[in-house]
Amino acid sequence: MDHAAGVCAVDLTDLDLFSGGFPHEVFTELRRSAPVAWQEPTAHTPDGVGFWVVSGHDEILEAVSDPATFSSERAPGAAGGGTLIQDLPYGFAAGVLLNMTDGPRHHWMRRTVTPAVSPRSLDAVEPELRRRTAAIFDGLEGRDRCDFLLEVAVELPLQATAVLLGVPEADRHALMAWSNATLDHDGRELGESSSAAEGAAAATAAYGTRLIEHKRAGDETDMLATLCRAGAGTGEAASDLELLMFFNLLVTAGSETTRNAIALGLEVLVTHPDQLDRLQRHPSLLGEAVEEILRWTSPTLYNRRTATGDTELAGQAIAAGDKVTLWWASANRDERVFDDPFRFDVGRHPNPHLAFGYRSHFCLGANLARLEIRIVLEELLARFEGFELDGPIERFRTNKHAGVRHMPVRLLRR
Repeated sequence: MDHAAGVCAVDLTDLDLFSGGFPHEVFTELRRSAPVAWQEPTAHTPDGVGFWVVSGHDEILEAVSDPATFSSERAPGAAGGGTLIQDLPYGFAAGVLLNMTDGPRHHWMRRTVTPAVSPRSLDAVEPELRRRTAAIFDGLEGRDRCDFLLEVAVELPLQATAVLLGVPEADRHALMAWSNATLDHDGRELGESSSAAEGAAAATAAYGTRLIEHKRAGDETDMLATLCRAGAGTGEAASDLELLMFFNLLVTAGSETTRNAIALGLEVLVTHPDQLDRLQRHPSLLGEAVEEILRWTSPTLYNRRTATGDTELAGQAIAAGDKVTLWWASANRDERVFDDPFRFDVGRHPNPHLAFGYRSHFCLGANLARLEIRIVLEELLARFEGFELDGPIERFRTNKHAGVRHMPVRLLRR
């Protein structure tokens, strides 16, 4: 194939490129010169196969609006696929995980669990989330310094996920530790594993298997229990593997992305004191501020699709079986869509960011994440008059998530 129309000259599979955060300068140039560009394989590239890099907002919308052509599962007959750059085995991850399925199966699972995160359900749990948030901040009483990531940003999403899954609260930190070990690439490259990652995956699977057995036998009404019992006797019921993969997905996606948005949201308020002051003076802007934090932080950096047949995207020929990566964090800085996109503006409107994806794969927990971010912001503004970074932010070594490991902060109390 002739990829001369646009080539990505920077290796997006070199995780060191992302060690200081998302490389916006690289993607600004890609959007300008080749919003659909080809990445040749390098020594870092999983499977030894190149892939398309889609960096523009409009081009990404074009791809995700056509899931029949740009599949979250695989190309027809392929042994692997999924939404990571590296192929995951079909029938184990791809084609089983909710976010790596297409068509009727995807829609059935979404319909089954969506009521748990509907506006009515969230209205019912909001008082409990507020109580938990107040308790998290009460735990910092008498202190003016903390690791904001571990002591604040992690806690509410983790507790909310535990409630959704019906997981005992005492187990939440074990789940977080296992999730971190599988997501972080410290000491390994894309497509490689490690003893820590393998051990964490095994521990999560063992825990999830026991929990699923318990849910099937009981009468609980949480999201996991609902899926465990849905479709019984109809042939639609979720398999053991689908249930385990759903559990794994919620443990990671349900808590990891939101905690990073909360942590990096505070960081951007610290580094833009005029916008923090504006928000303090005009709390009516909280809704817009949450959306701007999501645009700015873009917790999921990319997702992959696979071309199911020969096609075109923004005039660029793409062959059947080609991997196509969609860089949400780049789309959220697209100059063609956002006025002055590198300006953080808590009153930005409209704000058509893609932090939650789009269409059939729009994030299932988007409204829960928005609520959690808003509640934490409200508590921060009520209790503190200012914030300072108290040391460098330590990030995960990954090109998939805007992952934060530690974030020391000094809190200036009212």
